[in-house]
Amino acid sequence: MPELPEVEVVRRGLAEHVVGRHISDVQLSGHRVARRHLAGPEDLAARLRDSDVLDARRRGKYLWLVLAGPAADRSALLLHLGMSGQLLVQPQDAADEKHLHARIRFSDNGPELRFVDQRTFGGMALADLDDAGIPEPIRHIAPDPFDPAYDLEAVVGRLRARQSELKRALLDQTVVSGIGNIYADEALWRAQVHGGRIAASLSRPMLRRVLGHAREVMAEALGQGGTSFDALYVNVNGASGYFDRSLAAYGQEGRPCPRCGAPIRREAFMGRSSFSCPRCQPRPRPRG
Repeated sequence: MPELPEVEVVRRGLAEHVVGRHISDVQLSGHRVARRHLAGPEDLAARLRDSDVLDARRRGKYLWLVLAGPAADRSALLLHLGMSGQLLVQPQDAADEKHLHARIRFSDNGPELRFVDQRTFGGMALADLDDAGIPEPIRHIAPDPFDPAYDLEAVVGRLRARQSELKRALLDQTVVSGIGNIYADEALWRAQVHGGRIAASLSRPMLRRVLGHAREVMAEALGQGGTSFDALYVNVNGASGYFDRSLAAYGQEGRPCPRCGAPIRREAFMGRSSFSCPRCQPRPRPRG
């Protein structure tokens, strides 16, 4: 699933190609793309037409387009890429993609915005904005490390209150948003701490260190267009990111740790996998 750097790359692409344009037509295929819009796809398409796109914003892994128009005053088109969603800016005469679910056209007859999703876990919905400009359905999502509202000490305090594994707490989007499996593993490797450590057992300086590395590694990934393991994650122009070449732990099972040379190990975690160095990141002792 795309994490903060990948979603921010897409947001920047939307800001460049979509903001400032007037929506003239919207075509939605099927119901899954608009399943989060309770009134249905026809209502969503109708409410988006004749709206102006004022801004493209993000919190964590969520994107939204700020809209103004007859049926969308102080509203936003909330977007989530899910596992394989792509927002592509394409010429109007470009061939339709195999898994095309939404098409947004603009009054200037320039390139259109398409939502393509192979696994159909992503989607879009129209949402009201709160006083802080956050869509109502994601008000519970915590600020991410690049958000002006991010409070490092508050996040450290929330982690110190958790009796759960540190990695599980880092992936909780109500604690801190934007960090997913890839960047959690990379941050933990840089901090030399195993994700199975209980968050409440760690000192404040150690938690600050982990969070600092999370921001650092995501900033580096952002500079390289994000992490792409296959063709499912791409920017709005279809380009893939290349931070996968810089990963030290995630997906590196059996390869030597860049720091100490020990083979990177893979462990089962929440139905997925965690990657760490057995020497630099020793497993915690069993509780009790």
